[in-house]
Amino acid sequence: MAARMESVAKYICEKSGWTVSNLQLQKLMYLAQMIYMGRHGGKPLFDGSFQAWDYGPVEPNLYHKVKGFGSSAIKPVFTEALSFKVDDPRRKVLDDVCKRFLSYSAGDLVDITHWSGGAWAEHYIPRARNNGIPDDAIYEEYKRRNPRKFAAN
Repeated sequence: MAARMESVAKYICEKSGWTVSNLQLQKLMYLAQMIYMGRHGGKPLFDGSFQAWDYGPVEPNLYHKVKGFGSSAIKPVFTEALSFKVDDPRRKVLDDVCKRFLSYSAGDLVDITHWSGGAWAEHYIPRARNNGIPDDAIYEEYKRRNPRKFAAN
C-alpha cells in the first residue's frame, strides 16, 4: 500500500534535521518514488502525481504546502503526517535515498532529475505547468538508468 505523501515528506525533512528547501524536497521525493518503483515492480512509494516544471519534477500538492518557505529550510508543517513504524519496509528506500542524496545541493539534485533519458525530459515543455509525468514513465526511467547505481545497499 502506498504511503501518504506528507508522511514521506516529513520523514525526509526529519532525516535532514529540517534543513531541506522546497526544491530539494521535491527532487528527493521524486528520487524516492523512482527508486521505490524500480525496486518494487512499478508500485509507487506514495500517492502523488509529478509534473514536469522548469526546475524538474514537482508534486504540485506538496509544492503548495511548502512554497511559503521559498528557498529556506522547510519547518515542521506536516501535522497530518503519519509516522512510519520501525519495521515498515518503505523506510529502507527512504533511508537509502537520504543517505545517498541529502548532502546534494538543490542544483545537483536538479541536474540528476533533468537527465536527458528521464521521465522529466520526456514530458517537459518550457515554462509550462500541468504537464503530468505518468508513473509508468518514472518506472521506465529507473530501468533506463543504471539500476545498480540505485540498488539497495
